[in-house]
Amino acid sequence: MCQETFLRAFRGLRGFKGEAKFSSWLYRIALNLCRDWIRRQRRTPTVPMPDGLDLMELAGEQGPVESIEDLVARREMGRAVAEAMRHLPDEQRTAIVLKEYHGLTFQEIADLQGCPLSTVKTRLYQGLSVLRRHLHQTGSRPARVSGKAS
Repeated sequence: MCQETFLRAFRGLRGFKGEAKFSSWLYRIALNLCRDWIRRQRRTPTVPMPDGLDLMELAGEQGPVESIEDLVARREMGRAVAEAMRHLPDEQRTAIVLKEYHGLTFQEIADLQGCPLSTVKTRLYQGLSVLRRHLHQTGSRPARVSGKAS
């Protein structure tokens, strides 16, 4: 995705008008590519693990980084959060991903989404509230779901 983002940015450089920051324009390209990829993935069935692949052997090659219990708990929490995120509107989900996973500021998110700063803060707060409520109802406890303003 990264390579494709830079390739598209290079090809479309003449179309960059300078009305927004270059980084915002680049993030928008990446965001659109990722959304397209996610849409394609939803339509594509998952591929089963090949026969004869020993996961324990593969894990041993990587070295013990965390216990199996921690790994399982982290993956289960990841699945629970991903499931909860599916219930959010696109605008809230995008705001959360950009803020919590990519570390963008509220202003950068506002520039990317083309909306006021207060709208981004509202989307993030409402989205995180829905996530917390959904995770609480399903009995999952997130390791970190912040709602801090920056």
